[in-house]
Amino acid sequence: MTEVFIQISFMILIVLVVSFIMRLLKQPLIVGYIISGVIVGPYFLGILPGIDAIHTFSEIGIALLLFIVGLHLTPKVIKEVGKISLITGLGQIFFTAIIGYLIANLLGFNVITSIYIACALTFSSTIIILKLLSDKGDLDNLYGKISIGFLLVQDFVAILALIIISSLSTGQNFLSSVGFTLLKGAGLLFILILISIFCLPKFQRFFAKSQEFLFVFSMAWGLGIASLFYFIGLSIEIGALIAGVLLSISPYHLEMSSKLKPLRDFFIISFFLLLGAQIAIINIGSMIVPALILSLLIIIGNPLIIMILMGMEGFTKKTGFLAGLTIAQIGEFSLIVVALGAKVGHISNEILSLITLVSVITIGVCTYLVLYSNKIYHLLEKYLSIFERKKISEKRKIDKNIEAVLFGYNRIGFGILSSLKKIKKKYLVVDFNPDVIADLKKLGIPSVYGDIDDDRLLRELPLKKLKLAISTIPDFDTNELLIETIKAENPKAIVIVRAHTINDSMELYKKGADYVLTPHFLGGEYLAKMLKEIKTDGEGYKKEREKHIKMLTQRFDKGQEHPEVKKN
Repeated sequence: MTEVFIQISFMILIVLVVSFIMRLLKQPLIVGYIISGVIVGPYFLGILPGIDAIHTFSEIGIALLLFIVGLHLTPKVIKEVGKISLITGLGQIFFTAIIGYLIANLLGFNVITSIYIACALTFSSTIIILKLLSDKGDLDNLYGKISIGFLLVQDFVAILALIIISSLSTGQNFLSSVGFTLLKGAGLLFILILISIFCLPKFQRFFAKSQEFLFVFSMAWGLGIASLFYFIGLSIEIGALIAGVLLSISPYHLEMSSKLKPLRDFFIISFFLLLGAQIAIINIGSMIVPALILSLLIIIGNPLIIMILMGMEGFTKKTGFLAGLTIAQIGEFSLIVVALGAKVGHISNEILSLITLVSVITIGVCTYLVLYSNKIYHLLEKYLSIFERKKISEKRKIDKNIEAVLFGYNRIGFGILSSLKKIKKKYLVVDFNPDVIADLKKLGIPSVYGDIDDDRLLRELPLKKLKLAISTIPDFDTNELLIETIKAENPKAIVIVRAHTINDSMELYKKGADYVLTPHFLGGEYLAKMLKEIKTDGEGYKKEREKHIKMLTQRFDKGQEHPEVKKN
């Protein structure tokens, strides 16, 4: 036991050194974790401690990551992106599998091996993308929600693939095996929904009175539900995600998320270490050419498939592009499928090494693509118009007498819209989700489909007549552009934007924002109330602005980025 402790300590020291180098080079830490895995793996130092313990750490990290994501997936969000997530998820799997099979065949692999390679190429890394989106603060963005949706569709298909392979190797009846497992899952889910609706709300305040108790409850619920789903034959990942979704309607879901993030970050390192340790360095020479060819299919082909499918469904080129980049890699389920195929004798171990190498290459490239996606988009923006339906923007008609514009209709925007109605200003809602616009039009709410980053849209708005502009979109660059554009045309217009962090809030205030909405501290309800009282009075917003800056400064000095939970 002491020896394993020393090995783990030494391993963490290596992770620290490599991460420090990555930090100096301004590279993503995930790449550093994978490199650390290569160093401590069997082909270099060979000191990866107690492999069972590391696997357990990895599973805990994955469960916590998906549990936290579930806390952000309220039923309303699932309804909002469910249709497009299903279309893009299944569409990407279908087209990638066909193209992947043809390429594997051309590379000289036999039929069975080509099927396995095609299957492996269809599954992206939910874990890595969720980590990147969380680090960027984009989990609540439209493209982030859609990405989570189609990644979960992939995971469900991957689980079915694993059941098929297991059934073929053991001679079990596939339909009866899958049907019985899904039936047990549905029964467990029904029971948990009843508990979350009728039992949990009665104890929520009691849980939230103590930071420590809220932390313990969150851990017990998330890991406990994940274990239950694993026990009935489904995956830990699905169980952890459902556990989070069931608590997403709790008023304390943000507190739970903030409490668990440091623990998640520690345990998830094990996943990346294992990934790096699996790279078979000795065979890399013979695998490099097919690995590069397959990697290009994933890095270029997958984003193109997503952009085409989302463009056909009416989404903007930016949303399609950002969502597409998240799928430019293969991940854990790809490795699991191929490893199981090798274990039952369908394919050789060399194919496992090949897919692992493709995974590392694509993950490394995709990490940069996602982290710098906005900058990449602005470089390629003019070439991406072919992925956007032009008819929607061409038919767009905007009333030139509007006085207020709400950019982004979501759970925050709903309350704000009610206030706009009450202050009797002629308003317009702008959103880049075509399904949202369709619903708003059915309700008779003035709305148009469009993206703030679209110069044409901003030019069509009567900026010089605007008295109030509100953005509930959390993207910093987008809000910065909005402030600069509106203030240049109309300095007297009241511009209210949203920020994810205190630092971003302060920067947006410096850029000229009249008020910055920070949902972690002051929610949409506060802004809705403020709109009713202040309306478009510039002096009123100036006072609120000064009060808000003072409050944020005090919280920043205390090291807070999230609201505190009351202590006993």
